[in-house]
Amino acid sequence: MRIKLIEELPMATSAELYQLSWVIEQLLADPRRIVQARGQLHTGQQVQYLNWDDGKLRAARVVSMKDRRVTVLDEATRTHFTLPYAAIVLTEPSVAQAAGAVPEQSPPRPPPEIAGRADFRVGQRASFTDQHLQRRVGLIVRINQRTATLDCDGQTWRVAFGLLHHLVDV
Repeated sequence: MRIKLIEELPMATSAELYQLSWVIEQLLADPRRIVQARGQLHTGQQVQYLNWDDGKLRAARVVSMKDRRVTVLDEATRTHFTLPYAAIVLTEPSVAQAAGAVPEQSPPRPPPEIAGRADFRVGQRASFTDQHLQRRVGLIVRINQRTATLDCDGQTWRVAFGLLHHLVDV
């Protein structure tokens, strides 16, 4: 952001600041941004999030992902927080991070390897994202050649193995 604009913000009227916050909310709620952020995250991933109360970055682990929000487990307090995807900062484990230093934002890591038929068994619990970007969790009831059949709360879904994720117990 341009420094000059930031320096002029305290002189803006309340109405201008309110309008600016509306514009920012609309940009953050853009589905393209959310899909892009979700593509870089996976369950169990180590991340940092911006704590709204004090404005500091805190270490956390991704527990679940919904259509507009992500649930993380704060590693210091062991509590769950549901946050918008914009609050997440991707991190790489490093020695500096272990020492308590705030790391620079690095390029995202590649996503986990795509699972195949051999990675799943009947009776396992797995999750996937449906066409409405809803996270579904179910029990594998059948293994087919290219798909697995899952029972999700009474609904039957046939899902390609590449779209399935193992559940991580946190």
